[in-house]
Order: sequence, then structure tokens, then C-alpha cells
Amino acid sequence: MQLNEAVSARLKELLRGRNMTQYQLYIKSGVPKSSIGNIVNCAYDSVKLRVIHEICQGLEINISDFFDSPYFDETNLEP
Repeated sequence: MQLNEAVSARLKELLRGRNMTQYQLYIKSGVPKSSIGNIVNCAYDSVKLRVIHEICQGLEINISDFFDSPYFDETNLEP
């Protein structure tokens, strides 16, 4: 799995777990709707840590909670 795919999968998982839409995340985080959609759809090769931090604020989690997932285990990520 590529890193951008892991970020996408984790974001979708967190949104589902909170029963939150991309639009609701945009309202709470201030991250543009188009950016959230591009992250979810893996349209970006990489995502800035600042954007992930803002998303985490909208999800009301710590950035460490975002990355605390098997998606980010080295054995699951392609170099």
C-alpha cells in the first residue's frame, strides 16, 4: 500500500467511525472540501502534515491517534 492510500483509508475509517461526512469535516477543520475529497480519492501523491493536523483537529483527535493504525505499519507500506 502506498502512503497516500494509507492516509485515505485511515481518513475514511475515521469518518465512518464518527458517522461524519466530508462536508462536516470541512466545516469543523477548515480544510477545503476539494482537498478532503482529493485525499479520500488518492488524487495526491502526498499530503502535507499541516493538512493532516487540521483534519485531526476537525476530528477532535491527536495526530498520533491518526497514525495509530495498522495502515501505517512499515510491513504494510511500499517503499
